[in-house]
Amino acid sequence: MADTPDITSTIQKREQHPYKRVLLKLSGEVLMGNTDYGIDPETIERIALELIEVHKSGVQLAVVIGGGNIFRGMTGTARGMDRASADYMGMMATIMNAIGLQDAIERNGAYVRVVSALHVREVAEPYIRRRAIRHLEKERIVIFAAGTGNPYFTTDTAASLRAMEIGADVVLKGTKVDGVYSADPKKDKTAHRYDTVSFTDALTLKLGVMDATALSLCRDNDMPIIVFDVNTPGNLLRAVQGEQVGTLVRE
Repeated sequence: MADTPDITSTIQKREQHPYKRVLLKLSGEVLMGNTDYGIDPETIERIALELIEVHKSGVQLAVVIGGGNIFRGMTGTARGMDRASADYMGMMATIMNAIGLQDAIERNGAYVRVVSALHVREVAEPYIRRRAIRHLEKERIVIFAAGTGNPYFTTDTAASLRAMEIGADVVLKGTKVDGVYSADPKKDKTAHRYDTVSFTDALTLKLGVMDATALSLCRDNDMPIIVFDVNTPGNLLRAVQGEQVGTLVRE
């Protein structure tokens, strides 16, 4: 198998999509499946196969992954840990998830690179913007690990930042919920799901799309966000193909 796929065929496929380069934000909790902790092998295998399906369709795909299934910095802080120390532990948890996802993708025959904002050269490349873009141009899936590399910033903010840096067309936020609601649908049966919502309303109404820093960054740089249920098979591919999936956030 050659190191670089057929560029001509992938370019022809890419022309069929409204989005040519996308960034997918995955929460660490998604990898748990129905377990209480860690990585569920069946779940990470399913996600890897969906990523490969999207990649084969011709879309350049980058992923930012969280670490909440292993360690969440804010939880550690709430229990008395130093915030910076807790956040660094959370970043290392994202590296573990990224390596697990990389393994699942490679076992299914696709090319992938893990790029880390923290230096762990034995298992991941250091984040260099131009190198990451080059990986995408060579039709490799790129997984961004360790958030921004700085404490006090969430992986939502990292996703928004990386999307700007690589010139993505859209941020796809894969969650366990099928969109953005006016209230928690599990607690309020009258909660309304939005098909579209503005950045301003999402911030003002505190709809929980992303944290305020991430939302503001996307708003200021005209970066649309699609919030969708990543656990529904085929949703990711439908989203990159421009179908109505979840909630579109834009100004």
